[in-house]
Amino acid sequence: MNEKPMRPFRGLIPLEEAVPLVMRRIEPIERTEDVPLGKAVGRIVAKGVTADFDVPGFERAAMDGYAVIASDTYGSGQSAPANLKLSGRIYAGGNASFAIEKGCCSQVATGAKLPLCADAVVKVEETETEGVVVSIFKPVYPGQNVSDSKSDMAKGTEALLECDSLSPAKVGVLAALGRSSVSVYGKPRVAIIPTGDEIAKVGSELREGQVYDINSHSLEALVNEAGGEAAVWPITKDDHGTLRQAIADAARDCDMVVLSGGSSVGDRDLLHDLVCELGELVFHGVQIKPGKPTLFGIVNGRPLFGMPGYPTSCLTNGYLFLYPAIKKMARLEPERFRTESAKLSRRVVSTLGRHQIMTVRVERPECGVVAHPVFKESGAITSMAHSDGYIEIPANVDLLEEGDIVKVRLW
Repeated sequence: MNEKPMRPFRGLIPLEEAVPLVMRRIEPIERTEDVPLGKAVGRIVAKGVTADFDVPGFERAAMDGYAVIASDTYGSGQSAPANLKLSGRIYAGGNASFAIEKGCCSQVATGAKLPLCADAVVKVEETETEGVVVSIFKPVYPGQNVSDSKSDMAKGTEALLECDSLSPAKVGVLAALGRSSVSVYGKPRVAIIPTGDEIAKVGSELREGQVYDINSHSLEALVNEAGGEAAVWPITKDDHGTLRQAIADAARDCDMVVLSGGSSVGDRDLLHDLVCELGELVFHGVQIKPGKPTLFGIVNGRPLFGMPGYPTSCLTNGYLFLYPAIKKMARLEPERFRTESAKLSRRVVSTLGRHQIMTVRVERPECGVVAHPVFKESGAITSMAHSDGYIEIPANVDLLEEGDIVKVRLW
């Protein structure tokens, strides 16, 4: 039986070097697409938008009241109101093609177009009506309580800029201009290839020695949350030819390739050699715990990540490496973890020489914020699921004492 001997890592790269190495090789997506407004929120504008007409496009009442010729109200007061003849009513969207004559007024609703010749609106609270006579108790000046025809946007102004992130309000700007769709940069398409004979498809029957494929689902969720578009490949066997073909296909069809498993040092861990065959190996092995076997390379111009097979290692390094890489590809603002200072609830012993990521649960009793370590082992997904965030223990620190103040990075 000819089996390759295990090949140990020749050198581990520090985390503080690995992340910048990755980010320097990530390029934003140039591909664009048109999306309907209902799917536009969170997307990045690919082409600036110029207003091609004024918004709202007409003078309208800023509140309920009476449209008047302002000079008709001058000198009015509580003891000597200006009495105007009511000559019509206009509701939002109603007909306002008639003109107001001197000494007259028209009832208007908020948002209604002003009739011709009217140049101000008197608030309803400052009036009293009896029959067709409206008493005005406070004067108004021209333009008061009126929204100008260009008050929202003027024709020719830049309504949205290239690379704007589309918030609900900016989607509303597009709707105000009558745009039913918008040109945006494409989402990064990320291929997720689960590998290993020991994992089974969720929902299938487990054979002896198998576990369900956790990583595909947690990585798919992470990719989509970061602004990418995940494409999950079928579980791929630990076979040189099969895995080589899967990587080649994924690097052709997608913008990024992520494999889980197959990046360690066992005799069936093929990824190191395959990346060298198909492209460029940038690094293999990071001074981090958990997640030492992480690999990064370039195949067909596409970034490729080999993530550890153990679920906690895989997802932890997904946050450290994949998340910021996808954000940059998608032209999204980098995620900034919220941080909180806390007291450590117990002593923690680390591995000297490896930067450790320790998941913690946060409690906030009256005596202050407390961080409880919840890390079990790299293979336990509950180490992540039952945590609120993590603390980092530098490579040159082997011990944190109970009561030490730590910085928690919250998920």
